[in-house]
Amino acid sequence: MGQGTVALCHSSDHSVGFVRIRLCRMRIFSFHLVETTLTTTVGALFRPPTKDVVAGLHHAECMAAMTLGAPIFSAARMQLRNLAVFAAWESTEALDAYLADTKLGRQLSAGWHVRLELLRRWGRFSEFDDFQPTVEGIDPDQPVVAVTLARLKLPQVFRFVRWGKPVEEQVRDHPGTSLALAAIRPLRTFSTFSVWRSLREMTDMVHGKGSSPGAGHHAGAMLERDRKDFHHEFTTLRFRAISEHGIWMARRNIVPEP
Repeated sequence: MGQGTVALCHSSDHSVGFVRIRLCRMRIFSFHLVETTLTTTVGALFRPPTKDVVAGLHHAECMAAMTLGAPIFSAARMQLRNLAVFAAWESTEALDAYLADTKLGRQLSAGWHVRLELLRRWGRFSEFDDFQPTVEGIDPDQPVVAVTLARLKLPQVFRFVRWGKPVEEQVRDHPGTSLALAAIRPLRTFSTFSVWRSLREMTDMVHGKGSSPGAGHHAGAMLERDRKDFHHEFTTLRFRAISEHGIWMARRNIVPEP
């Protein structure tokens, strides 16, 4: 997916000027990944950007990247030199200004990020609850991006890991994902991020369809969560990618073309 500012703006007006103005004013999310220093990651974990300081920022979660399915006690479980940031913005202009005009923003712009339009939301996460879906539907064969975000109940951490790790491996190894990873901020914040070739493949995985080993892990974990919740807050967010920028682990064009 390229970086064009016009191609993915869904407007019936074909004026280029109008389309660009509309895109600039649209509320969006963004997910960022960058290889950086230990100092930068730790600083972002403990002093994340806030809406009180950053114009146009609604909320940001700064986390250390994590390999899905990695052994519990391993460096891959919390990668302090790989920073992940998930944020909601009042406009693309606000995101552009942050990336250009702030120290952390310039560091993030050296990595990779995708700009996202919300399609659906399940659960609740107080900092994002007033962002509503902006698209009514999507072709099941179109690519989608999924983000989960949770505040864990500390007494439930070991139970969460026991049920969650098989699901991590299921998502990581699924042929329908072009990128799948997790992110964490001690002690309670956990997130997953996955880019899917199609909505159909993602929903089939969620509901346990398919004959591959472990196909039912995700569905089983959801039933266990319903029985006794792991989280204080939890949300699953589904997005359409607006545009993709930069490089992550020597890869470009991570989001499949529609």
